[in-house]
Amino acid sequence: MMNVLQNIKKYAWSLLLFVSIYQVKATEKDSISVFSKNHFIFEYYDCDVCGCGSSGGSMGYGTIGNANFVGVRYIHQEYRSKQGIYNNSPWIDENFNTLQAWARIPLSSKIQINAIVPYHFHERELIDGSQKIDGLGDISIIGFYKLITPQLDGLLPEQKTLFKHNLEVGAGLKLPTGEYHGENNQGSVNPSFQVGTGSWDVLLAGDYSVSYKNWGAGVMANYTFKTKNDEEYQFGDQFNYGLNVYRSYTTMKMQTFTPVIGIAGEIFGENESYGLGVQDTKGNVLFSRLGLESNFGKFSAGVNVMLPLVQDLNSGNVEVKSRLGIHFNFNI
Repeated sequence: MMNVLQNIKKYAWSLLLFVSIYQVKATEKDSISVFSKNHFIFEYYDCDVCGCGSSGGSMGYGTIGNANFVGVRYIHQEYRSKQGIYNNSPWIDENFNTLQAWARIPLSSKIQINAIVPYHFHERELIDGSQKIDGLGDISIIGFYKLITPQLDGLLPEQKTLFKHNLEVGAGLKLPTGEYHGENNQGSVNPSFQVGTGSWDVLLAGDYSVSYKNWGAGVMANYTFKTKNDEEYQFGDQFNYGLNVYRSYTTMKMQTFTPVIGIAGEIFGENESYGLGVQDTKGNVLFSRLGLESNFGKFSAGVNVMLPLVQDLNSGNVEVKSRLGIHFNFNI
């Protein structure tokens, strides 16, 4: 499994390099704005620090350029955490892997439904051997309402809009479809080595984007209200925020390449067990983000890499090393 994951990451970096070289060949003369029809849909993850809730949130409910779609996405996250509660406790490596079926389905011109069905397969190297868990994760469903919709351009110069704006707000639920086992927390300071939280959680989200010709930028924020599960454990509420800047290049064959650069932040509240706060479970992290998305006909694909800039997770007892996301969609 680890060799497969290493190959996936190697191919992802190669794809970034190849398309970066390729899209440089697309000259300003060949560039065609794609934002008159497809506006920016901000990506964001929701990860409960790492594993069990990685269903959307800072890596996303949507993509750039393909407003409505069905597809699959793979997310790989690398962490290290202490095996024990003492200062001299050894560090262990943890790998969180998620394969998702995801979709953005329009119900009307202003309402869209986003759904993510994750399957997790996680592993970590303990001092006395490795531990692996896998299974269906927590399904997320969120509805978005467009408050501001980009204006479509006409054929005449006076009918073209210089700046295009998009504003969406959303609300939804994360369902307790993934199993939570308290014994997975024993002997580790990382409580997120799970495939589910076991709780019903409420999701609130909003994003705003603006584009000018082939350039665009977007900001987003979302908040997850988390509840207690059947084992009297409650993960802390989570706040995500981010900023992305991107530019689209279109070739003569109408293939679109969009490099993206940005930052994403996550803030986690303190977990609770039987109504009492669990020490060293809150934290925050700020990521840098580099990505590339491509549209070719009815299909689109993308790769995103996130690296930590500043972090303070679980009082320094958990450290994120990197995140990688790869998706392939059919646009509808």
